[in-house]
Parts: sequence; C-alpha cells; structure tokens
Amino acid sequence: MIGSMMRQELLISDLIVHAGKYHADTEIVSRETTGVINRTCWGEVAAASLKLASALETLGLERGDRIATLAWNNHRHLKIWFAVSGGGYVCHTLNPRLHPEQFVFICNDAGDRAIFFDKTFMPLIVATRSALKSMNTFICMGERDEDVLKAIPDAVFFDELIEMGKEDYAWPQLNEDTACSLCYTSGTTGSPKGVLYSHRSTLLHTFAISLPDSMALSSRETILPVVPMFHANAWGIPYAAAMTGAKLVMPGPGLDGDSLLGLIDSEKVSLALGVPTIWMLLLAAAAKSGSKMESLKRNVIGGSAAAPSMIATFRDKYGCDTIHAWGMTETSPLGTANLPKGKHSDLDADTRALLRHSQGRPPFGIDLRIVDDEGNILPHDGKAQGALQVKGHWVVDTYFGKDKSSLTEDGWFDTGDVSTIDADGYMTIRDRTKDIIKSGGEWISSVELENIAVSHPGLAMAAAIGASHPKWDERPIIIAVKREGQDPTEAEIVAHFEGKVAKWQIPDAVVFTDVIPLNATGKMLKNVLRDKFGHTLIDRGLA
Repeated sequence: MIGSMMRQELLISDLIVHAGKYHADTEIVSRETTGVINRTCWGEVAAASLKLASALETLGLERGDRIATLAWNNHRHLKIWFAVSGGGYVCHTLNPRLHPEQFVFICNDAGDRAIFFDKTFMPLIVATRSALKSMNTFICMGERDEDVLKAIPDAVFFDELIEMGKEDYAWPQLNEDTACSLCYTSGTTGSPKGVLYSHRSTLLHTFAISLPDSMALSSRETILPVVPMFHANAWGIPYAAAMTGAKLVMPGPGLDGDSLLGLIDSEKVSLALGVPTIWMLLLAAAAKSGSKMESLKRNVIGGSAAAPSMIATFRDKYGCDTIHAWGMTETSPLGTANLPKGKHSDLDADTRALLRHSQGRPPFGIDLRIVDDEGNILPHDGKAQGALQVKGHWVVDTYFGKDKSSLTEDGWFDTGDVSTIDADGYMTIRDRTKDIIKSGGEWISSVELENIAVSHPGLAMAAAIGASHPKWDERPIIIAVKREGQDPTEAEIVAHFEGKVAKWQIPDAVVFTDVIPLNATGKMLKNVLRDKFGHTLIDRGLA
C-alpha cells in the first residue's frame, strides 16, 4: 500500500520562493568589490532570481547547460545561484584562486556555456578566453562598464540582463534528481574532479545542516559565511539561510581579519563559518583592536582540523562556541558536526572541552565506518584507527563525466582520511592518508603535531611532514611561521612537545619559514613542503 500524501519534488526554486514569501523583509548585507555595503532583503533576492532565470532563456541556453560563476560572496552571486539552479541549469562555481591552466581545464571539462564574473576577475577571463572551448557568453556582475566592453566587446551586464526578465515567470517544475550545481575538488592528488549535485541531494543536505545537532540554524541568526561560495557551495549556508530565513552577511573580497571583525561587530553576526586560516586572522585582529566580538555566539571550523588552542581562545576569551565540522566536496559537504549530547552536560569542563576537539557525529542521512588496509571493518571504540569511508543521501557516486563509480564494491566512498570513531559516533580525523607520517612502521599524526606546535605562543602557523630517514623511513619535522614580534628557537619548539606525545613522536627538527603555501581553499600544501623540506634531516646530517 502506498501512502496518500501530497507529492512535491524537492527543488531549489522552492527555497527561494519560501524565503521571498515568509522572510521577505529579512536583510541581506553584502560588501561589494568596491568596498561599498549593499543592503537588500530576501524578498528582493527572490524577485530578482525569478527575473534572472527568465532572462537566461534569452541567451540561447538550454536546460542542463553548465553556467559558471567567478565571484565573491555577494548579493548578485546569491541571486545567480537560485536563478541558475531553479531555472533548470547547472550552477558551476569556479575558484578564482586557481592557476589559469587549472581554470581552463575545469571550464572545459565541465563544458561551461556561460560565465558570470565579478569585474575583479576580468583579467583572468581575458587571458584564458581563447582556450575556453565551449564558453561563449560572458556576463559581468554589475552595471554597464566601458572598461569591461573594451576588454570583452560582447560582454553582457548583469544589471541589464535582469531587467530583461519577466516578473510573471513560472519556475520550471523539474524532476528532483535533476542536476543543480557542480563543484570541483581542489585537485591536490591529481586533476580536479567534478561533483554534480542534484536538487534532491541539496535539499536533503539543507535540512540536515539546519538541525540542532548540526548548525542549529534559524530566523534568529545573523550568519557570516566567510567560506567562499566557490568552496563546496559555501557549505550549503546560502540554501539553509533561505530555508530558515536567517539574515546573511556576505563579505565580498574582504577576508582579512580587520574587514571580518568590522562586519561581525557592525552587523551583530551571531554565527560565522570558515577555515582555520581565516580564524587565525580574525583572532589576531580582535586582539589588536580590543574587540570582544560580543554578538558572535558560534563559529564553525571546517576545511582542515582546528587547533585545540584556537577553540579554547574563542571559548575563553570571546565566549564563542566553536563547532568543529568535517566534510568534503564529495559530501556536499557536511559529514559530521561536533555538538555535545545530553549526557555530556554532567561532564567537567576539561572533559567537555576535550570532546569538542573531534570532528563530531554524522546527522541522519550520513553513515560512517573505518576499515583497515585489507578492507576489514574496524570497531567504533575511539581507539582503532583506519581509513574513513562514508555513504549517504548527499554523497557522490560517480564523478562528473566519468563512467565508473567512485565507490567501493559494497557502496561506500573512501574519503582519503584516517580517523577513529567512538561508541557515540564522534569521529576524529587523525590525518590524511597521504599526510600521515610513517616512522619505523608506526603511524604519527601530523594533525596532532601541528595542534601542539601552534599552541606555542611564538608560532603563527605550523605544518608537520615526514622527512626522509635511512633507518626509520620517515621522521617528523615541523615547518613553522613565527608570530609577529616573536622569535622562538628551534630548541624551544621541540621542548614544547615534551610530555604531550610519546618521546619517539617528538619532531626531530624545526624549520622556520616566512610562509606556508596554501591551496585555493586555504589548506596547507603538504606536497610542496615535502618537496622542499623532505631531505632536511639528511642535509643537516641528523639522519
């Protein structure tokens, strides 16, 4: 027997219709590339998205076409997201920090037909246009601009295009399995790969991240998504904000600590989301200015593991609860979030704080397991350590343009992370498979060493890598950036590890450098560091 309830497809267009109908006057604050603050609301965003979707039909585009964006987090980008996906096209967010060759590869691999771009990125368009095989429509996100026309004579302008749209346009009624957006992996282990999300997977993900044990989103929040809209769909926040009616504060290109601090204090931001490198900049700016960031009640850290010292600083100095989360492009991206269970309320403060260092538990819709090198399933006891695998309603099956499934024979996706999972489902990332240090047949977590290193007051950033060793295969060393005004010695940093890890895990050397290279999403490029510093112990005669 089949149930007798209404049947409605899960569609992104319904999110913006809902926001425009029930949260119309809730503010959207956006910093433009010029630095000017734009103020609009969900009602205007909903109306503009509808007109833009209508106008896209005049450009000769067909449903299913990939339409790229090369833009900061701003109100026009938000409208494009809903217009493109809601209109039956595929919204392909591009990372402007990519090397031009990678940019061209991704555009061509996706078969992008059109691109929306902030004027800031016009030089990249001009430099690569001749290599873009399928792209023939270029839309500058702003009003008519003669400088843009000189460089791109056939450019279309967002503000003019949207006025061509129809206010009475009807959102197409799509199958919920229709593709809605496309994101590419960062390509740290080979060529970037596309992950093609569906309306259904995106809506289910949106419900999940809004839950109390995920990010607890509601109309009472003022959210600052520092994580870019081109980084795994800004972790789904623009969709969830439309669903819940939260106020959005969109930072544009101003991702430095002072700019973010200004928005947090002026707009009374209650929740902010970003990668650890962003929070380091924010904490430095707050300490320098004396701001207490009184409105900021929660922040979400993802992208890479957060140092316990950073979590403690937010908690103890600013009264801000840090939610440690984990996910990847292939999981839409949320896989876990760290919120305490009811039974944890009786724990002492130190034990509760220790619990928050893990990446947390999966919401309904995601399942996790760990396996050994032979594929045997390991126990969830918080001690067994193995390859993390995931399955769920918003997890990739097959990469875009590929015929072969990316899953194991029994239907799980191998994340490339090494982790433990305890009896309550709290998952802790111990390392990336490619980054874990193997010394004398034993594993040493680079994440744990990095967390200890950056807890030293003299360091601003640190990376742990395995350096070549003739006897032990690899030994850990620390690549460190000194904090401004500080001058710690190598011996002081090595001594900082004593009593915190087993003696054989203490790094053999510390190398100070001016900068640690980051990839386009803010993660440390360990492969570059290994190439540059991997022979340090041999070169110094320490091996």
